[in-house]
Parts: sequence; structure tokens; C-alpha cells
Amino acid sequence: MPADTDTKTYDLFVIGGGINGCGIARDAAGRGMRVALAEMNDLASATSSASTKLFHGGLRYLEYLEINLVRHALEEREILLSAMPHISWPMRFVLPYSPDMRFEGETPVSRMLARVMPWMKGRRPAWMIRLGLFAYDHLGGRKILPSTSTLNLNTAPEGAPLVDKFQKAYEYSDCWIEDSRLVVLNARDAENRGARIMVRTRVEAAMRDGDHWVITVRDTASDKVETVHAKMLVNAGGPWVGDIIHGKLGLKSNEGVRLVRGSHIVTKRLFKHDKCYFFQGTDGRIIFAIPYETDFTLIGTTDAEHRDPDVRPECTPEEQAYLIDFANKYFKQDISAADVVWTYSGVRPLYDDGASSATAATRDYTLKVDQSDGAPILNIFGGKITTYRKLAEDSMDKIVPFFPGTPGHWTAGVALPGGDFEVDGFDALVSRLKSEFSFLDAFWARRLVRAYGTDAWTVLGDAATADDLGQAFGATLTAREISYLMAHEYARTAEDVVWRRNKLGLRLEKSQIAVLDEWMQKQQP
Repeated sequence: MPADTDTKTYDLFVIGGGINGCGIARDAAGRGMRVALAEMNDLASATSSASTKLFHGGLRYLEYLEINLVRHALEEREILLSAMPHISWPMRFVLPYSPDMRFEGETPVSRMLARVMPWMKGRRPAWMIRLGLFAYDHLGGRKILPSTSTLNLNTAPEGAPLVDKFQKAYEYSDCWIEDSRLVVLNARDAENRGARIMVRTRVEAAMRDGDHWVITVRDTASDKVETVHAKMLVNAGGPWVGDIIHGKLGLKSNEGVRLVRGSHIVTKRLFKHDKCYFFQGTDGRIIFAIPYETDFTLIGTTDAEHRDPDVRPECTPEEQAYLIDFANKYFKQDISAADVVWTYSGVRPLYDDGASSATAATRDYTLKVDQSDGAPILNIFGGKITTYRKLAEDSMDKIVPFFPGTPGHWTAGVALPGGDFEVDGFDALVSRLKSEFSFLDAFWARRLVRAYGTDAWTVLGDAATADDLGQAFGATLTAREISYLMAHEYARTAEDVVWRRNKLGLRLEKSQIAVLDEWMQKQQP
């Protein structure tokens, strides 16, 4: 559903409909620039829907001395939380500690500690963890989220699911984020501000013609080919950023990208409380165990090299076994492969800084402008979902010199669609929706507000009964909601809906999803 435009010449043409591309498109459109974005599949169909779904500073990156990355991420948490309280919310994290735990992995901090205190080699002493958490509390100017506290796991309910050797834990704050919805809402806001958003549109070629780019795109559904012009190109191709540079653009560049696969497993709910666990492994890795979609637990992530962006990432049997074994070292009740109800995997496109391992490779982003042969292009390497807004802002700082007179920063704290309510106003909004649409049960009302915030009223419209919402596809999905997603959120297939606009694929049978997909195909123009 591209926005109408009077010209096929844009200031900025963005390749890639992940969080970086959509964040930049929104920021640029909000400054009055003429923007187009092309995504070859659905929005957030790759890395941006396969994260661990956290706005977090990255506590473990302190051991790699990634201080700027952590500080920027911590600063962003609350800026983002205030702009999207429907799809993001505070979460407390429980980090169990045992003095007899040994760690085989090495970091800059552990090597330094081993030199100063050789008898501590292979250990993270309690004072070091507490010092790291003190820094975590104060680096980012925390105002909304509560600070770190200490738990006695012998008496605290958070200790009940854990093996008995863990008697103490530290509890700190970070935030949850619905990652794929974050992407879609940025795209919606960009379009509302004048951008043209093209999904399932492949960039076939792009070449410089003096001070412009000539870009050929193909709509993969209709096979229609279109040629547009842009003054500047943004390569936000994620895992394909290197392929775009060397393939579609034919540029000479020494910039490299390192693909790292992160896999997750989802099980039935493993504990009753709503806090997340942060588990440390003997190999230097960490995993999270997170309450997920009310009735499930999300466990991840791995760090494995991934060679080819065109090979769909999957959670391998080895990765699944690794995560299960990792979790079983902490939980009293062992889990097995039979307890896994779903897996997913994504590829992080990290800037290749020559790090010796995938775990050690920098998660910070690198922005490179190339204008060696005419019209400029900005290539984006790396990044974390937590710092997407700052990445967009920093990207615009590199873009605006080519567009004198462009207004400055504006996105900090500006609500995304549906997020125009207070951080602590979610429960009141759910109650209001449920009272005004009495046919909604508690799950349905919460799901709608979590997905759409104040736009839930637009989704439901003038419905007085559930029947007014049209055909029911299961798990509270109705024809009216699907029509809204197709008209306003770029959804084309059932997969777009049940795995990216929401996660109701966890609750629907394959036959129900097939019925939904057939219905959607009949609605296509």
C-alpha cells in the first residue's frame, strides 16, 4: 500500500525493511525529506523479528569493555519505553550467583583480573558482578526503571524453580520489546509523514548517474518493474549489506560483515512469576529465560557463525541441545526436546572487526558514507534493536550534510502509532477497552492493547458484538482485524500476521492458518 507520490525522484531511497531501514525512513520523513523504502520480503522478515526481544543495555558487554555501546543502549531504554508503552514494558531480571561456578570463556576484563589476581582465574567474584550492576544502574541516567537489588533465593519465589546451589541472586531492570511490531510501527509512522513504503519489492539494480542514483525495483507479487531516482541511497540490508555493496551496486569496498546466528527455543511456561532469568554459562556465554506470550518461556540465544545470508537460519539440533543443557544446569525440573513447542533463529550482521569469536565480535554499529564516484550512499553495519533510534539519528547526521537546511533531531520520546499514553497507563487502557467492548475477554483485550495501544479502538471500530468483527479464524483473530493489518500494516499472508504482527501462530493449528491465508489471498486487489 505505497503512499501516493507526485514524483519518482526521492531525496533518500532506503534498501531494507528491518528496524534500521524503517527507523531511518521515519526519521528522514519526519524532517520533510522525500523518502522511499523497498523491502524484498515482509517487513521485519529477517533479523528484526528474530531477536531476544529486549531493550537492554547489554550487561555482558561491560566485560568486553564496550562502554559506549552499553551507555547508549541504557540511555535509549527509557526514551523508547516512553514512546511505545504498548509494545514495550519494564521487566526485572534475576541473575543467580554461586561462588563455586567457574567460567572457561575469556574477556578483556577476565584477562585483566587474572593478571592482578591469578587465584581468581576462571571466576566472576560477587563483588565484580555487583560493580558491573552498579555501573549498569548509573551509566544511562536511569529515571523510570528501579535499581539493582539482592534476592535471597532460599525465601524469594524466584528461587523456587532453581537448583538448590543458587542461594543468592541480583535483580536488575531492562525492558521487553515486541520487535517485529516495532518495525511495522516505524514504517507506519514514516508513511504517515510522507514516506513511500514498498514491501515485497526487490531492488534489481542501482547505479550512479552523476549526482543521482537510478534504481530499478520489481514488485515480486505483480512482477511489475519500476525505475526511480534518488539523490542518496541507504543500504540497510542487514545480513545482505555486503551482497548489496558488491553485487547490486558493484562498489569497490573493503568493508566486511560478519554473520552471527542467534537461535532461540520456546517451551511451555517453566515458572509462575513474570521476571526473566539471566544465566551464566561455563563457556563465557549467557542465556535468558523469559516469560513469553502468557503461557510460554523463551530461552536464548546462541552465537554461531552463519556463512550465507540466503540460507534461511534455523535453530540446529546442536543449538537446541545446547540451550536445553544450559537451562537444565539452573532449573530443578529438566526440560527436553519434547518440551520445545517452537524455535526461531536470526542472523546478526556484525561489522567485521577481526574478533576471534562470534561472541566477542562488536555489537556496536558502524556507518560508512561512500561518495567516491558521484551520488552518495550510506552503508550500515551492525547495530542492536535497542539502539535503532540512535542509529537512525546518527545516520541522519551523516545524511543531512548532503541536504542543507534539513531540520535537526526530533524522534526522542515522540510516540509511535498507538503509543500516546503514559508508561504506567497500560492496565487502565485495557480496562477501558474491555468496558467499552463488553464481548472482549481479558486475554483478547490485553492482546489488542499490547499490539495496537490506543489504535485498538480503530481496529474494533463500531462493533457491538463479536459477530460484528466478521469471520473468526481462532485465537481471537477476526476478519476485521486482518483487514486492518492488510490496509494499514502491510500484511499480505497469514505468516505475516501470525508470526510477525503477532505470535498467535503458537496457538493456532496449521489448518486454521491455512484457512486464514486462503481468505487473505482472496482479499488481495
